[in-house]
Amino acid sequence: MITSEQNKLIYRYDAEQLWVEPWGSDAFRIRATKECSMPEGNMALTEAIASDSKVEISIGEDSGSITNGKITAVITSFGKLIIRNQKNEILLEEYSRNRKSLTDPKCSAIEVEAREFKAIPGGDYHLTYRMESQNANEKIYGMGQYQQPYLNLKGLDLELAHRNSQASVPFAVSSLGYGFLWNNPAIGRVVFGKNIMSYEAYSTELLDFWIVAGDTPAQIEEAYAGVTGTVPMMPDYGMGFWQCKLRYQTQEELLKIAREYKRRSLPIDVIVVDFFHWPKQGEWKFDPVYWPDPEGMIKELKEMGIELMVSIWPTVDKTCENYEEMLEKGYLIRTDRGFRVGLDFQGATIHFDATNPEAGDYVWKIVKKNYYDKGVRVFWLDEAEPEYSVYDFDNYRYYLGSNMQIGNLYPVMYAKAFYEGMQQAGQEHIMNLIRCAWAGSQKYGTLVWSGDIASSFESMRNQLAAGLNMGLAGIPWWTTDIGGFHGGNPDDESFRELFVRWFQWGTFCPVMRLHGDREPRQPQHGTTGGAACCSGAANEVWSYGERVYDICEKYLALRERMRPYIHGLMQEAHEKGTPVMRTLFYQFPEDPKCWDVEDEYLFGDRYLVAPVLEAGISSRKIYLPAGCDWTDMESGAGYKGGSVYDVDISLETMPVFERKMI
Repeated sequence: MITSEQNKLIYRYDAEQLWVEPWGSDAFRIRATKECSMPEGNMALTEAIASDSKVEISIGEDSGSITNGKITAVITSFGKLIIRNQKNEILLEEYSRNRKSLTDPKCSAIEVEAREFKAIPGGDYHLTYRMESQNANEKIYGMGQYQQPYLNLKGLDLELAHRNSQASVPFAVSSLGYGFLWNNPAIGRVVFGKNIMSYEAYSTELLDFWIVAGDTPAQIEEAYAGVTGTVPMMPDYGMGFWQCKLRYQTQEELLKIAREYKRRSLPIDVIVVDFFHWPKQGEWKFDPVYWPDPEGMIKELKEMGIELMVSIWPTVDKTCENYEEMLEKGYLIRTDRGFRVGLDFQGATIHFDATNPEAGDYVWKIVKKNYYDKGVRVFWLDEAEPEYSVYDFDNYRYYLGSNMQIGNLYPVMYAKAFYEGMQQAGQEHIMNLIRCAWAGSQKYGTLVWSGDIASSFESMRNQLAAGLNMGLAGIPWWTTDIGGFHGGNPDDESFRELFVRWFQWGTFCPVMRLHGDREPRQPQHGTTGGAACCSGAANEVWSYGERVYDICEKYLALRERMRPYIHGLMQEAHEKGTPVMRTLFYQFPEDPKCWDVEDEYLFGDRYLVAPVLEAGISSRKIYLPAGCDWTDMESGAGYKGGSVYDVDISLETMPVFERKMI
């Protein structure tokens, strides 16, 4: 049965109900369930947003339709959903193979449902949603951060779960002119096949997605930001250079590094105190043995114009001072059986339950007292993926409220607790560095970095794809460890080459952050608190030899000169959700060659960046988009757009071309 209720087109048959309703201009939110009533909650979406167009609903004998501006949805009498744009082109057609309608050209005896709700004993469903692939040559982008080199995701199989260096942000932008948000935070899987495209949620109550039609990627991205939120305005210190390593072990060591940057007149905006600067996990304070005067340290840093960032882990040691109170109040996530231990690293620990607002408030109040009130304004929310999603579900399942139904919400709620706490404390510009994110994380000041990645050119190539797809997934604040995280000896010439190439590229990332666990590892510096956690080798710009230092000095000065320009990019991201790192097709959708380029991008609308992604090369091919002229930033040479050029490069330079603005 097809009906119209409160501006929705509704289909009901047996236990299932399917809703199609306008949600912003040219867009629908689509939900289906076999529960008695439609589950409440908007997940990544904000409250229903009115359309700029008049919504038209029509119900006939064989189907019902609803039109919202450029997008129309049709539900057939046997429940199949088809969505078209204003040109009558199919954007989405459910993959349904059955004999419910013998006149359907796709009538089949194989009996495959488009919306398959497979009951799980004890409640909930394993949901699979299947769609026809409309075009084998379709290109799909976004979906978050995955450690693979492909920008175009068509043909890929992706896990919908967070891991260290993997962030599931399930918004996709298609070359066919639509955006698709899988509005379900359950652990699952997506396959963008040539024949079938399918999403899975391993435990859920409903199907929930949002789809928008747009003429350009920018229209689609801005529509998505309109229904999920935009980043705040980035604070000025976020646009400069951040110095970090694993790890500064004492207050005096950190101050020595900050003073040296100032002595050399090098730009620096943020310096970072990484993990295990605390007595025990879950105590969220400086260890007084190694950090005896935090207020004096922070005061001196601020006098140098440097903000201090501190790492905050959500792990709570069973022997720490807060464990028993948090256990009593229900602020810790729970295990299915056995000991309540989720991580055994420098202590047996369990994560606090960030999905419980009271738990988030409890942790923030401790952090506020011990860090914020002493002058810390930037927080590194590390270990944001409790990894319950990747262990054996039967024997090592962790519980977070509805368990696997909301598994990907943890980092969102983690950032939300700090964002709201800082707002209440009166801070206007807020940013939190975090390893994972989900759809909507951006509105809580989330800066995502690409996790503990390898120090290799292959890894660097993966991060380029990750950063561009994160921007298209609606997360414009993104960064990566310059040089990679795992290993790399500053005295090794081959690593120095990689470091230079990564540093040059990092200059043109939304946030420029130097970090890594360098070799050789340093000896243990003490016996109490976090001192047993050893540090890596030096990781400052002067640690890599004079030639590398001169290159770093050059690019630090370039980043500093670009600050007004970067400020404008951050304003666009705040106001419209525009990515800071932009694929060529985002800026030049009318140029078909731009849809094929995966190793270049635009930093804003002015600078075309071509990172050097291989060792030992002296030239590389670069495509310059048609319709404008380009100037090599290094040589000043001019180039016409619309052609591929073979450009010479040296270690001192990375190819960057400035667009001639009209």
